[in-house]
Amino acid sequence: MTVPGEERDRGDPAPRERVRRGAADDVPDGSGPRLPFFVYGTLRPGGRYHDAYLNGHLLAEEPGLLQDTLLYEGPGYPYAVRTPSAGPVRGSLITPLPAHYARVLDALDHLEGYRPGSPDHLYDRVPLDVLREPAPSRNALPQAVRAWVYVAPAGLAARLRASGTPLPGGDWFA
Repeated sequence: MTVPGEERDRGDPAPRERVRRGAADDVPDGSGPRLPFFVYGTLRPGGRYHDAYLNGHLLAEEPGLLQDTLLYEGPGYPYAVRTPSAGPVRGSLITPLPAHYARVLDALDHLEGYRPGSPDHLYDRVPLDVLREPAPSRNALPQAVRAWVYVAPAGLAARLRASGTPLPGGDWFA
């Protein structure tokens, strides 16, 4: 799936506790730390790619909010664009099973057209703070969790800001 003007080149396993992380927690291919992922479109529960890419590979899945970001309509899928004081974008925090982490990372990078080290991407994968929404039955505040998020690359983000259609409420499913 290509966007006009863009060429497609293609967890913290237990986020509840903050511990010192080292190289052993990085993904073996050098693509960064093992963070959960924040998904906001076709990979969310009920999205067309959720079951094919994530079913049987997750340790946890919970609602999350991404602040300072607008969600824009794309050609069959949304784009998150970092925008100060905007948002939130609604989505899900997903934590792959430790034994499946590298497989999930590779599959999501491929689906999202992201290749580490390449300047041409459909999306960029960046670590951002996401708010974990507490269950409605609990009187708790949202907790910030560092997660991988696939966002629009700089050139596309500029075009979307200039002439894109933001999705009201930041929810692809609304």
